[in-house]
Amino acid sequence: MSQTVTLTKAEKPISYDINIPYVSVSEETKKNVKYSHYLPTWDKVWFDPLPSFDYQDPALRVKDKSKPNLLSSAAKVSHIQPCIGSIVEGVQLNKLSDAAKDELALLIAERKVVAFPEQDLIDAGPEEQYAFMRHFGKPNYQPISGSMKGYPGFHIIHRDGNMDEINRFLEQRTTTTLWHQDVSYEIQPPAYVMLGLLQGPDVGGDTVFAATDAAYKRLSPTFQSFIDNLKAVHTSAKMIAHAKLTGSLVRKDPVESIHPLVRVHPVTGEKCLFINGEFITKIQGLKEPEFRVLQEFLMQHLITGHDFQARVRWQPRTIVMFDNRSTIHSAIVDYLDEETGAKPRHIFRLCALGEQPIPVSSQNPTTCSK
Repeated sequence: MSQTVTLTKAEKPISYDINIPYVSVSEETKKNVKYSHYLPTWDKVWFDPLPSFDYQDPALRVKDKSKPNLLSSAAKVSHIQPCIGSIVEGVQLNKLSDAAKDELALLIAERKVVAFPEQDLIDAGPEEQYAFMRHFGKPNYQPISGSMKGYPGFHIIHRDGNMDEINRFLEQRTTTTLWHQDVSYEIQPPAYVMLGLLQGPDVGGDTVFAATDAAYKRLSPTFQSFIDNLKAVHTSAKMIAHAKLTGSLVRKDPVESIHPLVRVHPVTGEKCLFINGEFITKIQGLKEPEFRVLQEFLMQHLITGHDFQARVRWQPRTIVMFDNRSTIHSAIVDYLDEETGAKPRHIFRLCALGEQPIPVSSQNPTTCSK
């Protein structure tokens, strides 16, 4: 006869991602939030598997690489690091023409991460934000985390307080960082991603990015030739299993896809490492210990490569757009108060799904490199 087992507090699993509590939002929390209509909800909707589709990168439509429609004389571009990351001032995203959006895609492909402070698009509402991102690709629907009521394409990142949860997380982990590419398990993972800051701490809560094309170039030719044609299995099964274990809502069956470990960027033509520690379970042709050694080496190579990283410090009403194909990233949960836990940090994410990752063995894609 089966018995129901109730987990004690000590036995309950810790958060999968400390940035995102998979719990309902209290009425007290709503009072402290500037954009309360962007708080996460857990509507019981179901998403079928994503079928393959034709994708045309908007950056490939650009003829004039100087980007005259995007970067007028009023625009100011400041680089965060030489090879990755830029801050653009004097440009309002909600005023861009379609031609300017194409040039924006090219700028993101070139610089990988682009931050736009003081954006009116933050206050334009979800309908306009959603429509803006549709220019860059199909929306992605998150399988487990809180979304926005009526807008399943919005992935809501919200943290406020929850000291017990944070303490328990750090009893088991040495860091809050979680380096990943977004939704890499989809058959056609995101190409372009938008993050919009609704509310954040005065100091802390940065997001750090690493350039996976620069990381690839740092490897020896011998090592490059070894990994060029390897394929990795990406799956959302671990994430969904954890959600079920904690009693969270699940909106989609686990997805498993096989992607090249090194992908070719369709715009720049650069080879990019396509690996993370969250969604990859094996590399075809390698035994388990070999896979773990290779994964650990490549992840540490990316995480410790500060000379090809950019740390984005959030400013009020900032929108950050990044290329999910040529970067890996992590939020940094350092905005903690010893009494209450994390200070409020509230961000929305919209993903534009792109092409199926292009293997090195494929024909050379059309490029419009710098």
